[in-house]
Amino acid sequence: MQKTEEKISQAKAKLLLEYPYFGTLASKIDVVMNDDIEAFKSDGKKLEINSDYLKNLELSEMEFVFANGAMHASLAHEMRKNKRSGWLWQMATDMAVNDMLVQNGLDMPYGAQYRERFSGMYAEEIYAELKDDILRDDEDLEYEADDAGDVEQKENNEQEQQSSEQQLQEEILQEQLFAEEAIALLESKMHKGEAPVTIERFFQLGDFGKIDWRNELRIALDPYFRDDYVMMPPSKKLLYRGIYLPSNISQTFRLVIAVDSSGSIDTVLLNEFLSEVNFLMTLVQNYQIELLVCDEKIQSHSTFYSGERLEIDIKGGGATDFRPVFYFIEENFDDVKLLLYFTDLAGVFPKNAPDYEVKWISSKEKELPFGTLIKLDQA
Repeated sequence: MQKTEEKISQAKAKLLLEYPYFGTLASKIDVVMNDDIEAFKSDGKKLEINSDYLKNLELSEMEFVFANGAMHASLAHEMRKNKRSGWLWQMATDMAVNDMLVQNGLDMPYGAQYRERFSGMYAEEIYAELKDDILRDDEDLEYEADDAGDVEQKENNEQEQQSSEQQLQEEILQEQLFAEEAIALLESKMHKGEAPVTIERFFQLGDFGKIDWRNELRIALDPYFRDDYVMMPPSKKLLYRGIYLPSNISQTFRLVIAVDSSGSIDTVLLNEFLSEVNFLMTLVQNYQIELLVCDEKIQSHSTFYSGERLEIDIKGGGATDFRPVFYFIEENFDDVKLLLYFTDLAGVFPKNAPDYEVKWISSKEKELPFGTLIKLDQA
């Protein structure tokens, strides 16, 4: 087991070094041994590999497998499936992903789904051709269908149906959040000229992150968030010789974000808020985010650090009162420079402005007692 884990770690490290985009995404997915499959498969949530198959792979081939899993995790299968057959859609996506990996120079292992005739095609196009192949029955297409998504389950129990629907919605939201993370990373790589070739087949930049957070944060944080030279404490490098040099200190910036979970915030708008928070988290380096969920009272407080993913259970549904967030900050946090408050602005404001900057993010416009408004345009 130890050798397997070491091999996986080595392959992920190699992928991160040689293909930073795929490697960064691959570092966030779970790898599970599954000896009931012949090779490997990814459903967008985890990467499953047959243990004997894994033992026989070269490190370069493992890079391909992990890059495949990373792409599947970032492509939001359920959101893009649109009532297509689940297993056939997964196969079509798999072939499109593998073709893109081949064109980027990765070493494709035996057992990967690949057809040269589909080279350069979108997953939607491949799906249509595969479906025609099945209808014509002129090609041997063998694939192990997943039970979930391929078989229509008729539940007699209404409560079980509701639970299943709620779980699906949660999975779709998690897919969306990971997809947005992949988009943000891709935008960063594109600016540096490091984006994988032909990856535009899978993403439409601009679909996620409707606010230019880079610019908003630059304006708000530039006066505070920067590497700076200070004389205390001094650098210890030459201290023994009696030479005092300034230290270079990179500060971790505390950013407070509040999300309005009151009854006036519907699911669509709430998901829009979480989408922007997730996109924002992918852009900020050296951060500590204090995330507060509040309706008429504080429902939850979570802390996130650089590199962590947004995972939170939203509770609320009551009236809207902004004051508890400001009370909470005053009582629990020191040296706050910026609060981002996602809300519809239909609530009770504090009487006095705080001594830190406040940006209200809302799809509505309203005269504010303090702070500035960032308009969130809904689709």
